[in-house]
Parts: sequence; C-alpha cells; structure tokens
Amino acid sequence: MPKKTNVCRILDLQHTDYELIAYEVDESDLSATHVAQSLGENVAQVFKTIVLTGDRVKFLVCVVPGYEEVDLKAAAKASGNKKCEPLPLKQLLPTTGYIRGGCSPIGMKKPFPTYIDQSAADFPYIYVSAGQRGLQIKLRPQDLLQACQGQYAHIATHP
Repeated sequence: MPKKTNVCRILDLQHTDYELIAYEVDESDLSATHVAQSLGENVAQVFKTIVLTGDRVKFLVCVVPGYEEVDLKAAAKASGNKKCEPLPLKQLLPTTGYIRGGCSPIGMKKPFPTYIDQSAADFPYIYVSAGQRGLQIKLRPQDLLQACQGQYAHIATHP
C-alpha cells in the first residue's frame, strides 16, 4: 500500500471516496500518456494539472485530459482574464508546493481558482496526481470538483 500524501489526507477529511494507485515513474517521460499506459487506462481519463498566470487573476489551475493541452484563450475567458500563460516551471514548486509530474489540483499551498475540462463529466472516474510522482488518485469527477472547489469549463484543445 503506497504511503498517503497530503492530497489523501484532504480527501479523507472531506469523506471522499478515492483510490490511491502507484505507478512506475520514468524521469525521462513525465507525460500523462505515459501515466495512462502505466495504469492501463484510457488517456482521456488521466488528467494533468497545469498552472497558469493571468493578467487579472494572478494564478489559476487548469485540469485537462492527458492527451490535450490547455486552450489559453478559453482558460482566460473562463477565469475573467484577458490573457493567460503557463506558469514558468521554476515558479511551480514555490507557488503550489508541487513539482512537475506530481502537481495535484488538490492541496496546493493556497487555494487558486480551478477549472476542470468539461470532458471529465463524461466519465464515472478520472485520475489526477496524488501530489507526488508515481502516485495517482482515482476518483469521481464531481468529487474532484468539490475537493478543489473547482468548476467545469471547456478549456482543452488538441495539440
């Protein structure tokens, strides 16, 4: 049984059903596609967490399917910004408390507005990072919404 992370503790406090699943980390491939293959799951159900900076809302969190990218214009519109851009990687850990490949929308240092791609609602369960590389949380999309006080938005686009 993998060791519980801060994400697990938050979900436990909220009485949320979830499953903590370990997978083999490949430092040379931290992609959600690799995670999905490791889990034997559909990459459309393995979501990645991308932190953006906006011109009005300083930080926002976008959660999109592993095979897609954040549509920056759609994310800006959803969050009330005129424009958004990805947070520089060197700012990820100090801003969120998480590293690349282990960034979860749940349990960041501070609560940020969180937007989950609408496609998550199509599945009975999805996966997001458990807050460290090699661990994923399997949970219902509506439970993720509640855990991070997020909202659905059409924010994903095909690369």
